Amino acid sequence: MAVLSYYPWLYPLFATIFGLLIGSFLNVVIYRLPIMMERQWRQECHDCFPELDVPHQDDPTPFNLSVPRSRCPHCNHAISALENIPVISWLVLKGKCRACHAPISKRYPAIEILTAIISLIVALVLPPTWWAVAVLGASFALIALTFIDLDKMLLPDQITLPLMWAGILLAVMGISPISLTDSVIGAMAGYLSLWSVFWGFKLLTKKDGMGYGDFKLLAAIGAWVGWSLLPFVVLLSSLVGAIFGIIILRIKQEDQQTPFSFGPYLAVAGWIAMLWGEPILNWYVSSYLGF
Repeated sequence: MAVLSYYPWLYPLFATIFGLLIGSFLNVVIYRLPIMMERQWRQECHDCFPELDVPHQDDPTPFNLSVPRSRCPHCNHAISALENIPVISWLVLKGKCRACHAPISKRYPAIEILTAIISLIVALVLPPTWWAVAVLGASFALIALTFIDLDKMLLPDQITLPLMWAGILLAVMGISPISLTDSVIGAMAGYLSLWSVFWGFKLLTKKDGMGYGDFKLLAAIGAWVGWSLLPFVVLLSSLVGAIFGIIILRIKQEDQQTPFSFGPYLAVAGWIAMLWGEPILNWYVSSYLGF
């Protein structure tokens, strides 16, 4: 920390570089975690109900976030360390596989750049403290959840639940700016608010309005920002979700009954609340309530 006080520019620089590196790892998480979960579900279903002959994975080769090495999906070329440098490798290779020259999705460098920008913003807004480090970690988790939900309409418990417990733990340790009581009540209120909306909607329409993953994500956000900012998170995510949901449905020319992911909008609203929630709340109270 002493070095950063003499050279304050090092803090945002390190955060940006670190974000680029983590962005490369998040690409792996976003792609592999849903596959790992599906394989686990199939295996569990096969073990519990062998008479159903559910297709499952017989290949004993490990498949997780570290193995096997990343490969080209077209020619199975193993990607070397030099070919896996965030953004730079994609630019040098001109967005193509070195072996077969098949195109590499622009999404990979886009996620790396997004993660770097998010990290830079966190470093510019928050001073170099353990809370800033924690918010960086939460930001990475929210990025992974956003893109997994966009791809699979799935918010993995493997990310949402540790994120919630991490928020409560930070309050216990005194690192979080909110109290333990606010964190616990925030987690409870976050889950129960969307759970109540879900069951109210289901009783009225006989349809599912959202997934249980959304409940857990809002519970995690509540554990980080406290119960007082939950109305802001819900209002902002609902507003942005409604606008972008309608735009996307119009572009794809799909019916309004078509389901769409709500998790990304919760993630964006929750991230904004972590960084600027308290100033926004104070501004609203002083401007409109006169306190």
